[in-house]
Amino acid sequence: MTAFRLSNSNYYSQEANQHFQSASMFKGFQSCEARAMAQLNGWKPAETESKALLVGNYVHSYFESPEAHRAYIEDNKKQMISSQGKTKGKLKSDYRDADRMIAALNLDKRFQQSYMAGQKEIILTGKIGGVPWMGKLDSYIPGQSFFMDLKTVEDMHKRFWIADPVKGHWGSFIEDRNYPLQMAVYQELIEQKYHIHAEPIIVAVTKQNPPDKAFVAIPQEYLDTAMSQLLEVQDHIEAVRSGRIPPKRCEQCDYCRATKHLGQIISMNELIE
Repeated sequence: MTAFRLSNSNYYSQEANQHFQSASMFKGFQSCEARAMAQLNGWKPAETESKALLVGNYVHSYFESPEAHRAYIEDNKKQMISSQGKTKGKLKSDYRDADRMIAALNLDKRFQQSYMAGQKEIILTGKIGGVPWMGKLDSYIPGQSFFMDLKTVEDMHKRFWIADPVKGHWGSFIEDRNYPLQMAVYQELIEQKYHIHAEPIIVAVTKQNPPDKAFVAIPQEYLDTAMSQLLEVQDHIEAVRSGRIPPKRCEQCDYCRATKHLGQIISMNELIE
């Protein structure tokens, strides 16, 4: 049997997800095991979530290369181009927002000198706690003490309630999306490949008009905590992913709502737990 070779062409494939763990998949299992397993088996999320991903990837592909951006538009033009009304044949509003984000970053000298100077879409692999992992760096100059990750967001100053078993608190979109876990994984994989401790810098750009933008650092203590939490639950997640134990349903996500059947009666107090 030929060994699986990870590449740009198969990085986002189901086969790659069978061979490697990734930050996005891991966070999916943390959110809802049943939904994550369904995705591994080919289930696709609702259009609203797909649209958010498409917009983010539209911006990413632009700064990867002209070829990548053209290919991305060609592959996704049905979702991007309006097919009716006065805007028929034009970009939908979400992608006009994306074009404003691109323009805002293009005009920023610091962005050009830092993010654009790095190599784009570097694939990394390694083992964390004995499990094969993969990651893809948005922008990195091998040997540098920092790497950069581009994130699109509605409003970077919006507060989110972070549910914590010890003490809940208000946090930023970075905590809400659990980017410390993703960046901790990238940091570890960089150290394994390049033998250097690199710090993450989030390049945040908003969908506001005009867009806001910022370089955002994540303190090392947040990365260390995220890695510790990853190692605590990884064995369980791998057991679910391999089919050794059945996945749990959250009963609240889009997948669980779509596949739910009426059964046990719950108390009204459980609706807000």
